[in-house]
Amino acid sequence: MVKQRKVPMRKDIVLGEMKPKKELVRIVKNKEGEVSIDQTGKKPGRGAYISLDVAVAKKAKEEHTFNKAFGVKVPEEFYDELVAFVDHQAARKELFGDAR
Repeated sequence: MVKQRKVPMRKDIVLGEMKPKKELVRIVKNKEGEVSIDQTGKKPGRGAYISLDVAVAKKAKEEHTFNKAFGVKVPEEFYDELVAFVDHQAARKELFGDAR
């Protein structure tokens, strides 16, 4: 009998919904106050998650979600980079399935 593995869940800070960690992307703020996309999920610092959905990334940009979440001024270029990254990852997931 194979033991059922627990799926790690994280909260999407834009939608406020709990989702499997694989369906989210981690955004991290380091000690210097720099905000970046954490592709590995292992960067040191304060992390927050958003869905791999372009509409959610655009909503985060409109509402300046990470400015509020991290308490720092996040440049507009970061939000543009985030939208492009999420779009790319969503397209990869569509093409290749769940393999990251």
